[in-house]
Amino acid sequence: MNLENICNEVCVLAKEVGAFIINERKSNKNIHVETKGLHDFVTYVDKTSEQKIVNGLLQILPEAGFIAEEGTSNKKGEKYNWIIDPLDGTTNFIHGLSPFAISIALTDKDKIIIGVVYEISLNECFYAWENGGAYLNGERIQVSDKKEIKDSLIATGFPYYDYKRIKPFLLSLEYFMTNSHGVRRLGSAATDLAYVACGRFESFYEYSLSPWDVAAGALIVEQAGGKVSDFSGKNNYIYGKEIIASNSACYNEFFNIVNQHMSK
Repeated sequence: MNLENICNEVCVLAKEVGAFIINERKSNKNIHVETKGLHDFVTYVDKTSEQKIVNGLLQILPEAGFIAEEGTSNKKGEKYNWIIDPLDGTTNFIHGLSPFAISIALTDKDKIIIGVVYEISLNECFYAWENGGAYLNGERIQVSDKKEIKDSLIATGFPYYDYKRIKPFLLSLEYFMTNSHGVRRLGSAATDLAYVACGRFESFYEYSLSPWDVAAGALIVEQAGGKVSDFSGKNNYIYGKEIIASNSACYNEFFNIVNQHMSK
């Protein structure tokens, strides 16, 4: 299997679907919104985009199955499965804000081997394949070289339905707000991870996430020279609903702070 070729094909597909998404945003000012759960929204754009992605991926790798946010396909692959978020940042999209992104990852069993995050508004396609490095629109990217949190810009996401850990999370926010260059909350975990990979953020953490939020971005961070873990320093960040991603120089300090506040 030529991972580079497959990754390039996925990038083309993501850009095609991204063009559909941005055109719908421009041409339709009153997009119908459905509610899946507390503060959890979906639109026909999410669903149509996912169907377009699934159809395209079936052409690229017919034997692969799918783990897709909107449940467009229930096909499961014995070896390969795609993990798809057709519109990460739906709330931003609904309100006409950026960023919002397409996130597509390919897994071999439980190992991520391809990751693509296409941030639609800026036409930025971040991608990586196993042992191939990480890229942004054809240029190699790396995590930043900042060595300490005091020189870092931190990204996070706010929980929108799971508030059980809100108090320790707010304490962690207080720490980073007063001991770093600042904290940003963009509203798209896939984009946050891509921005860690290219050095715009030094570190990112969030809980109450799904596999399609983080699978592609996690590989891109790792292939860009960063480190990814759960809040306990283990590797259960795809399905464990919590993730830390950081440049390698800051990781230990960042992990210790998050772990101190957020470990279960």
